[in-house]
Amino acid sequence: MPAIRHASFAPHVAPDTRLLILGSLPGARSLAERQYYAHPTNQFWRLVGEVVDLPLAALPYADRLAALHQAKIGLWDVIRSAERQTSSDSLIREVEAHDLTALIAGLPDLRMIAFNGGKSAAIGRRQLPSLHGIAIIDLPSSSAAHTIGFTAKRDRWLALRSAL
Repeated sequence: MPAIRHASFAPHVAPDTRLLILGSLPGARSLAERQYYAHPTNQFWRLVGEVVDLPLAALPYADRLAALHQAKIGLWDVIRSAERQTSSDSLIREVEAHDLTALIAGLPDLRMIAFNGGKSAAIGRRQLPSLHGIAIIDLPSSSAAHTIGFTAKRDRWLALRSAL
């Protein structure tokens, strides 16, 4: 199967965003549905739901985004575009990164940046400017392919509450 160039979505942020969660690049299902974390086995919406104490995974997508906005949580990806054969982050090649510096400059209330998974952290940390007063945290991936278990992931993701 040949690699295909994929592009990420626009950021889901507001000027009052306090917590910015950065993934790597949307997978095939997310790209097809034009929704962040659309694959039903991805635990993102359950994990963030635990952070904000809402059943986000049970809500329609538009309501999920509205709940994140209300909680002052923003979403984006560190990769603008890349080549990939499947949805696996390990197969991402020829990366063009987003300009995280420009995004962060427009978020004066930002308190924390969280990287969803190792690939996101590896690429995103290289893009960040020198930051003062903004915590940076690496999270275990919400992907079901990262098999440490939901409870172990949740325990690490709950650290995001300190930014809200």
